Amino acid sequence: MMSSLQDWPEPIIRVQSLSESGLPMVPDRYVKPLSDRPNIHQPESGDDVNIPLIDLTGLSDDENELSPTTMARISSACREWGFFQVVNHGVSPGLMDRARETWRSFFHLPMESKQAYANSPKTYEGYGSRLGIEKGAILDWSDYYFLHFLPLTLKDYNKWPASPVSCREVIDEYGKELVKLGGRIMKVLSTNLGLKQDQLQNAFGGDNLGACLRVNFYPKCPQPDLTLGLSSHSDPGGLTILLPDHQVPGLQVRKDGRWITVKPASHAFIVNIGDQVQVLSNANYKSVEHRVIVNSGMERVSLAFFYNPKSDIPIKPVEELVSEDKPALYPPMTFDEYRLFIRLNGPKGKSQVESLKSPRCQ
Repeated sequence: MMSSLQDWPEPIIRVQSLSESGLPMVPDRYVKPLSDRPNIHQPESGDDVNIPLIDLTGLSDDENELSPTTMARISSACREWGFFQVVNHGVSPGLMDRARETWRSFFHLPMESKQAYANSPKTYEGYGSRLGIEKGAILDWSDYYFLHFLPLTLKDYNKWPASPVSCREVIDEYGKELVKLGGRIMKVLSTNLGLKQDQLQNAFGGDNLGACLRVNFYPKCPQPDLTLGLSSHSDPGGLTILLPDHQVPGLQVRKDGRWITVKPASHAFIVNIGDQVQVLSNANYKSVEHRVIVNSGMERVSLAFFYNPKSDIPIKPVEELVSEDKPALYPPMTFDEYRLFIRLNGPKGKSQVESLKSPRCQ
């Protein structure tokens, strides 16, 4: 299977180059079917609807002093939304801004500087412009940069951009802080499931977890109502901690059949449940479909940090959450096996995690 992932099926076109060429129309390769196109001009949700916003004051690496009310709000968000925003999360606002703006500077480097880091579908590491290897597939209006942070055996500074100046140092500091934040949130999720606070983390492999960063660059788009920056999907990993663009909304979350445009709070992270936590929780927690819309007037940069299980541990529902009334919904599968699906097929809604359900549970 991996032999088919050596290279892309056709030449890669950088979306940023298309955008900067001033073309008046979106090329056919990026035009979505009618049913998938966003409704840009007529928001599908009122200004009052947003994902839950949760203050994490009192949550540290060593202690959880969150109030019962806050714990209950996080539990409800994981069960009902699969998404929530967090503020007072322990990561400095200065570091958040530095990380985002450093990456924005990278995407504005000359093309030849970025091309030195061009990626392949074998590992996806580096500078990329597509997910999936289907020849002739409809593409998304975005470029990205993908890199590994953990395990240390996969962390390779040479695959991280050498410029702009201090880029690698900023990525390193940011990654360390987000690994710590992920660990704090995992304890809360575990406690809220009625488990020991370190049980979910241990199911991930304890300290031997995986962590990677995907930086998304969504260039201006001449016809944002015809395409998407990122097609609808649920995240294959464990937890995602997203640093959105503070000036331009774009993330949409599916709720009760409608697409809700997330309004980012200042210096908040957007946290969402990935498929692996849905599996471990035996679907008490939901990984939820989301997508990204683009904009004709402004570019957008976001940083998605993926906090994942160790890649070769079989992930299956935690025993305490399995009973006669609620049998295990999913068979064991390693994250390595699981993520091959999105790497071959690209983003495809929630079709993957749903297809895994044991036949008797469907």
